Amino acid sequence: MSMHVEGQGARIELVNLEKQFEGVVAVRNTNLTVQPGEFLTLLGPSGCGKTTTLRMIGGFEYPTGGSILIDEKDVAALPPYRRPINTVFQQYALFPHMTVARNVGYGLEMAGVGKAERDRRVGDALAMVRLANVEKRRPSELSGGQQQRVALARALVNRPKALLLDEPLGALDLKLRKAMQLELKELNRETGATFIYVTHDQEEALTMSDRIAVMNEGRVLQLGTPAEIYEQPVDRFVADFIGQSNLIPGTLEARDGDRCMVRIPTGGLVEARLRDEPAVGASVVVSIRPERVILQGQPAESLDGSIPATISEIVYLGSYNQLVLHATPDLRLIVTAPTDMPARPGDSVHATIPSRYATCFAAE
Repeated sequence: MSMHVEGQGARIELVNLEKQFEGVVAVRNTNLTVQPGEFLTLLGPSGCGKTTTLRMIGGFEYPTGGSILIDEKDVAALPPYRRPINTVFQQYALFPHMTVARNVGYGLEMAGVGKAERDRRVGDALAMVRLANVEKRRPSELSGGQQQRVALARALVNRPKALLLDEPLGALDLKLRKAMQLELKELNRETGATFIYVTHDQEEALTMSDRIAVMNEGRVLQLGTPAEIYEQPVDRFVADFIGQSNLIPGTLEARDGDRCMVRIPTGGLVEARLRDEPAVGASVVVSIRPERVILQGQPAESLDGSIPATISEIVYLGSYNQLVLHATPDLRLIVTAPTDMPARPGDSVHATIPSRYATCFAAE
């Protein structure tokens, strides 16, 4: 059932957006365009500015500088109810004395929508969040996941052109969170509304988003698809924040365009994609994901691109094993391997770093 036609979502542009609280800069000179119907996630650690950015888009905070354009109209000075946007918060804020149907339809009631039309739209919204049979219950009779869906239905019933979601799954248990992530992505497709989602959970962002904006210290560091953010991080912070990364220290030995050779602590050379502009001889780090490292038995001598190491720990994680390798006293690598791979703590191995998956950054 569709309440929107695909592409009816709002186009949202942030132009030189700034926010200061008593002289402290929370959001700095942010420029970002969200396409109609897109699912965009603002991702970053606590205090990075993502919730403040979302609250400015929703009208709950006013910017110190810059513009917020919704379908080319600057709404930065408008209150929330004058914007074609609804917000779902982590605290669902349902009225405890009202039934589910009344909670969902309250905004329509306040707007003077007639009872027949209101009932029809409430029914549509509840069907959309797969809650068609609970309209007569009170919020206290529902599970956390059901309350979350009622809050979503209440936000969708007004047919907003954009839906803002501020960590709305934070209170749910892991299994329910994962189910709701997929349902939210489906809702985004079904409604055609633009979704802007805030989370500090990288896996959640990778699962749901069309694009991710990684934020830190009030700035967007990288904007891209989940694959781009994961496979081609622009700096050390993004590499370290999204998923797990091995960060191998070294010295830049040679560079050619965006490729480089790095001398690492074991004495070997590793080839990588160069991200910053360090000079030859500078201290750098090479980033490689645990699942991209290739493990083999110990060769007769150390080869370029490979790191001789000893397995110190094996952690069974169901669908794969996580191996902890020690190459030198200070160089530790995390590698994932199939559970049927013969390996024991104390085994000697060599870890090959494929150059196409390795990224080099200037050391901090």
